[in-house]
Amino acid sequence: MSDRQFVTKTGGLPLQQTASTSTARYHRLVSGAFLVDALVVAIALVFAQWIRFETPISGVGVPAEEGFTLADYIGHIALGVLLMMGALLNFRCYTRENLLSFTNTLKIVVKASFVWILAYLFLTLALKFDPPISRIFCLIGMGTIVTFLPIWRGLLWRFVGSEKNSKSLRQRALVVGWSDDFSKAVQTFADADDRPFDIVGVITPPDGHFQGDLPENMPVMGSYESLEALLQLRVCQMVIVADDALRSGNLMHVASICEKEMIEFKLVPTCFQVLLSGLHLESVGGIPILGISKLPLHSTVNRFLKRFVDIVGALFGLSLTAPIIALFGIMIYRESPGPIFYRQRRLGANGKIFDMIKLRSMKLDAEKTGVGWTVKDDPRCLKVGAFMRKWNIDEVPQFWNVLRGDMSLVGPRPERPELIENFKEEIPHYNARHNIKPGITGWAQVNGLRGDTDLSERIRFDLHYIENWNVIFDFQIMFLTFVKREGAC
Repeated sequence: MSDRQFVTKTGGLPLQQTASTSTARYHRLVSGAFLVDALVVAIALVFAQWIRFETPISGVGVPAEEGFTLADYIGHIALGVLLMMGALLNFRCYTRENLLSFTNTLKIVVKASFVWILAYLFLTLALKFDPPISRIFCLIGMGTIVTFLPIWRGLLWRFVGSEKNSKSLRQRALVVGWSDDFSKAVQTFADADDRPFDIVGVITPPDGHFQGDLPENMPVMGSYESLEALLQLRVCQMVIVADDALRSGNLMHVASICEKEMIEFKLVPTCFQVLLSGLHLESVGGIPILGISKLPLHSTVNRFLKRFVDIVGALFGLSLTAPIIALFGIMIYRESPGPIFYRQRRLGANGKIFDMIKLRSMKLDAEKTGVGWTVKDDPRCLKVGAFMRKWNIDEVPQFWNVLRGDMSLVGPRPERPELIENFKEEIPHYNARHNIKPGITGWAQVNGLRGDTDLSERIRFDLHYIENWNVIFDFQIMFLTFVKREGAC
């Protein structure tokens, strides 16, 4: 049988018919979701108008007799709906992956609502609407939108999340080649409800050999030479190249075929192993360059926000803990006369060395035999030191390091240079954690990874934090620092 005679069926339907049906369902769902979103936003703003002008708070800000009716505000509400829908479209709320993920949708709704209220106030004031817009109405409207939309989208997600419906949203993908790294990724998202595509099969690369072992149930649908025929049969909506050994000419050939057949082309850049969420494609002189340049803390706004929280938190922390430092300083001195503070050289952001300040939790001669990791029930610990370490009290002087800018309230814990001299050679991705300032506490620490624990696992948690940073995540970690003490000694 020739390549052009090759036909594969799924559920009794030819693959080209299945792909076409899937696309049609996706477009219907997007259209329906968009229209209902607009209706929900309109209802939310009507409800906000009722709260503002028909309830006891109607006298706040304007005399009660000047309250406006729904008819007075119908233009304001129509503009509000248009702006909110524009914001949702801007944040790509209707892509396949976001329709399949309620978490993504929730984040988009919150971000869009902040953009909405700023744009709404600006436009209504600039255009001098009559009657003038009520700022209290805008705030209430933002609250009702952020309440109503997630409720409706939660119901939609439950409907879409069923296997029958989610399958129609996922694209059908054909993979060129195979690798162990891609196999691990497939195993990770294979059962995820929000996965954006399903793999229908693979084709062998030009040399006829896969770089990794194929899963037992993965069909081989043809050879590299049969790719064009398969795409003409519409067996898939997307082609993924998972073989990094393909030469440039072969990649260009695959991309060209996909372009002609109007099939999405994707490339798995296996040379990148960490911080993948920061991958960004940019054009320099017309040449596409792929690199890690879009991590959350690469943003100047996010860096200023984190630094602002650090300064406020450090000032508050120092003022609040001054009596605690004094009390435990006395207890340390009584048990082991000598300095109550301990300075350690630590490795900070971008390899910068700094002196980290701690309340001394160990005996004065704790390092007479050399530097070493702390361990559970460490005999070098003072009695008061063990208590301090359990409750993280020995760390409180580091608010001064935060104020100085050497550290942050939250981040990967800094290590001693002499202990980690060879780690960059021995432990994969170790130095990637030094992309940001170290912290008093961190995601690894609140998950019990501190002291004499698996360093590779700690790095995995640190990298997760770097990739997924946001200010709410920081506050979550700070809270968990006080309620989770696994790994403390």
